[in-house]
Amino acid sequence: MATRTRRPERREEPLSRERIVEAAVELLDGAGEGGLTFRALTERLATGPGAIYWHVANKGELLVAATDAVVAAALAAGPAEAADAAESPDSPDSPHSPHSPHSPQEKIDSIALGLFDAIDEHPWLATQLATQLARGPRQSVTLRIFESIGRQVRALGVPEGSQFTATSALVHYILGAAGQNAANSANARTFGPEVTRAEYLAAASQAWKELDPDDYPFTRAVADQLRDHDDQAEFLAGIALILAGITAVHPATR
Repeated sequence: MATRTRRPERREEPLSRERIVEAAVELLDGAGEGGLTFRALTERLATGPGAIYWHVANKGELLVAATDAVVAAALAAGPAEAADAAESPDSPDSPHSPHSPHSPQEKIDSIALGLFDAIDEHPWLATQLATQLARGPRQSVTLRIFESIGRQVRALGVPEGSQFTATSALVHYILGAAGQNAANSANARTFGPEVTRAEYLAAASQAWKELDPDDYPFTRAVADQLRDHDDQAEFLAGIALILAGITAVHPATR
């Protein structure tokens, strides 16, 4: 008599808040905020709604958690945890040292590019960051960004009384410019996958050239620069301009 070999039972990992948030990010990436529902989550996670509600109270909390997870990953890619090197200006690794391999400016660029790429990769992120920023200064997600940039502003030697203004200017530029870039990318995708970025910019550049020369003399003059520009290079150039202004108006204090 043949005996049936009994397969070992497959043991599934218990549902965690981290897995829920990961699935939420996947849904947001695929279908936007409208596609993030608890019903869609239960189907993706093959579980009941009660198991999800055990970890997350509502959709608002889930959106905040998803935004926080993506931003935390973006900041982790850069040196966000740089200590207050300004407190040790004599250290060979101090950002005030000419031999420093990672200056505050470079760290700000790294943080900014991490956010730039994250916002471009996750089209819903810019809206969520703007929403949370508008709700007040206590949101943990926007505080992560403010803290990361603020540490580097302080490391630049900006006087304490000017650090809030300088950090705010940088954060608002980074989020605004990155969000606009993501919106431009989304708009370009509406023309279909067969239209390349170069073709999209060439068409936009030509449209600028055809504007009324009396009403838009400057826009017509820079039309070729629109066609040939690099998004990341322009983004970093804007940060460099802001930093140049900050360091000129607020010379470093040692």
